[in-house]
Amino acid sequence: MSEPQASTHTIPPSNTRLNSYAPVLNTVEVCKRFGNLQASVNINLELRAGEIHALIGPNGAGKSTLIKQIAGGLKPDSGQIFLNGVDVTRLGTAARAKAGLGRTFQVSALAMEDTVLQNAVLGCLGAQSGSLRLFDSIMRPGALRTQANEALERVGLAEHAHKRTSEISHGQRRQLEIAVALTLHPKAFVMDEPMAGLGVQGSSALIDLLGGLRHEAPILLVEHDMDAVFALADRISVLVYGEIIASGTVDEIRQDAAVKRAYLGDEQ
Repeated sequence: MSEPQASTHTIPPSNTRLNSYAPVLNTVEVCKRFGNLQASVNINLELRAGEIHALIGPNGAGKSTLIKQIAGGLKPDSGQIFLNGVDVTRLGTAARAKAGLGRTFQVSALAMEDTVLQNAVLGCLGAQSGSLRLFDSIMRPGALRTQANEALERVGLAEHAHKRTSEISHGQRRQLEIAVALTLHPKAFVMDEPMAGLGVQGSSALIDLLGGLRHEAPILLVEHDMDAVFALADRISVLVYGEIIASGTVDEIRQDAAVKRAYLGDEQ
């Protein structure tokens, strides 16, 4: 059965300002319950053009549940999710990716026995409507391979293109996940703990990479590394027990008393 098509319904404008103020990605009153656990409580979240919006909170706050709903792996009980003003709430993950939602995962989803280039080419194929073809034909010089190589060049992996993915470092695999997402020409990125498992050098390299990507496609960043969050984020939303308790700039979140009590602590 084919996936449902995106609704043509768009969010009515809240004012008459230019469309550049409209969010690229946003949720409206999203709710999700598992039995007696309310995992998402009326979540209103906006990702605007040119920004990195960090979503932070303690373990069990509902961040993964919310990201799954945004990416299409989990349907909300109520509420809506919009990408560039189009309602994508009923679409699955593949349809949202084709609509322009690029995602990286907390746990790597790469094909570890394939080469770095093969993973990037598969990303290119995922952006197209045709069926997958055999690698012996895919890997011939052509538009897909050129596009994949360009993405690898962007993230600094061009010299590792012909290595098996299992042979490159954990940090390089994170870079490869971003390269795969780039081949989809995303309108927005959703990144789930990209710094996880990285050392200081790897985190620094990834911070530089993500900082340069925000103007190509804004990034919704879920991250526990607060040094990275404070270095990258234009805005931060804090999720606790399924509810967003605060949203604001880095300085506003650092100074918010409720956020300190719930998550950051007094040392921030």
